[in-house]
This record gives sequence, structure tokens and C-alpha cells, in this order.
Amino acid sequence: MEKTIFIEYRGINWHAQVMDKAITENQSTQSSTQRAYLALRNDIIFGRIPPGQRLKIDSLKETLETGASPVREALSLLTSDQLVDRIDQRGFRVAQTSREQFQEILDLRCNLEDMAVRESLSHADTGWEDALVLSHHHMVRARKQDQETFEACHKAFHMALLAACRSPILLRFCSQLYDLNVRYRYLAGQSKGYARRDVDAEHQGILNAAVERDTETVSTRLMEHYRNTGAFLAEQIS
Repeated sequence: MEKTIFIEYRGINWHAQVMDKAITENQSTQSSTQRAYLALRNDIIFGRIPPGQRLKIDSLKETLETGASPVREALSLLTSDQLVDRIDQRGFRVAQTSREQFQEILDLRCNLEDMAVRESLSHADTGWEDALVLSHHHMVRARKQDQETFEACHKAFHMALLAACRSPILLRFCSQLYDLNVRYRYLAGQSKGYARRDVDAEHQGILNAAVERDTETVSTRLMEHYRNTGAFLAEQIS
């Protein structure tokens, strides 16, 4: 069953979609390509399909209960997302991970989100604030639910923080970098040191500063939030 979290601001719906592994008939409102794309995307992001694994169309047809064309189209979309690599004429495989790539993703994310959050706060209004507070509320409640529901709410919170930024291209890059980072963040989630972090307190601190329109504090706390994760990951990625 698909779960979608929506945060609306200025006519823009920031949403994160997650899907259970089973594809059921009541999802007929979505195209076969979209269902295949979401299922594969989540399996890659959450590590159910490991980096480097070959993605064979015949096998995926059976797993996803769909045809070859939707699978190929879904894999092409995931290639654009940089979650899948095309191997010349030999097919597809899940994109590899590396310490160097993670550092590049982290640096880009910090630089671009710093730009986006500063512009977002400069244009923030009560509608933006209401959407941000609501997204935080959903995220806190989702801690008690399944992993994929929480991840959808977590992304919705971070994108709601940036939502008043008036650069759609910048926001699109920030969204993509979030997804690329998630696979690495779940590696950190297996660390005992990572578990000792009070991530909920970090989110609350970011929210509090945002509501106060304290741009410098929001930027500092957001960058520390990302860099803290990076510090744990550095020792785990080969």
C-alpha cells in the first residue's frame, strides 16, 4: 500500500512517497512505471537491494508483477536519479557507494541547502510556518510507525524548511541530494555511536530557530545536523 505525506505551501505540494513491497490491485490510479519506480527506489534507498547488484529485467518483472516496458522505464528514471547505473549494453545495476561519493554528496547538500534555507527564511510567512510545524508534528508521530513512513515524514520536514525558497531548480537539487544521502544515513543508523545521538532534539532545535526566523542559527544547526551524520559515516564506508 502506498503512503504519501503532503506538505502544501504557496500551491506547491512537497511530498515523499513510500510503498510496501507488495504491489496490489487497488493502486490502479498509478501507472505501472510509477509503481515499479517507487518500489525499486525504496528497495535501493533502504538497502534491501545492495550497491552493485545487477538488476535483471526478467527477474524484476516477476518481483514487481508488471511488464518489461514499465521496468525498463523505471530503471531509466532511477538512472537519472543516480541510484542506478546503466552498464553499456549489458543492463543495469544498483549504483555503488563509496566514501568519496558520500563526501561529495554531503558537501553539495550542505552548500546548496544553506543557500536554500537562507532564501526560504527571507521569504517565510505564516503559511510557511504552519506547514513547517505540521510537518514536524507528523515526523515526531511517525517515530512509532514503520521505517518507510518515518522516512517520508522526515523528508517532508526538511523540504518544508526550504519550501519558501523561490528557486525550483535549487529545490529539485536539494530533494535529489536528500535521496542520495539516505542510503548512507541508514548505514550510520546501524552504528552504536549514531544511536546515542539525540536526533529528535536536533530537529526540534532547527524548528525552534526557524519559527523565530533566526537565519544564522537555523543554518548552523542544519549544517551541524548533516555533518554529525557524516562524521559517523566516515568510519563505516570503505
